[in-house]
Amino acid sequence: MATLQFTPLTLFKQTTKFPSSSSSSSSQFNTYKKSSSLRFTVKSSYKVVIEHDGKSTQLEVEPDETILSKALDSGLSVPHDCKLGVCMTCPARLISGKVDQSDGMLSDDVVERGYALLCASYPRSDCHIRVIPEDELLSMQLATAND
Repeated sequence: MATLQFTPLTLFKQTTKFPSSSSSSSSQFNTYKKSSSLRFTVKSSYKVVIEHDGKSTQLEVEPDETILSKALDSGLSVPHDCKLGVCMTCPARLISGKVDQSDGMLSDDVVERGYALLCASYPRSDCHIRVIPEDELLSMQLATAND
């Protein structure tokens, strides 16, 4: 986990000081005082547990990396095809956590029920995901398409 400290220019406060009466000059002096600083904590990766073929595997997945790409890079043989969120061959059930899957083609109803496509899922928290049969997701997606 990385910690970044920012001190934006807007946090500096200008104060104007006038010379004392004993000074012969009538010019103004501008000084800047630091009024505060901000501290942000940026999570550089998330722990993602993937259940597949009776095994659980924990991965460290970057926020800008799909869970599928990390799983494949780690040697897991999870089902996939297009890697674009269209073919629905990489279905999963989100047991816990949050993912951004706005690039995928799942209906909002299916996403709200906890389904995901691994190729279009970017972690937004630590997650637990179970790979499911393609038919389970397809039947759910088709059922909501008729509503």
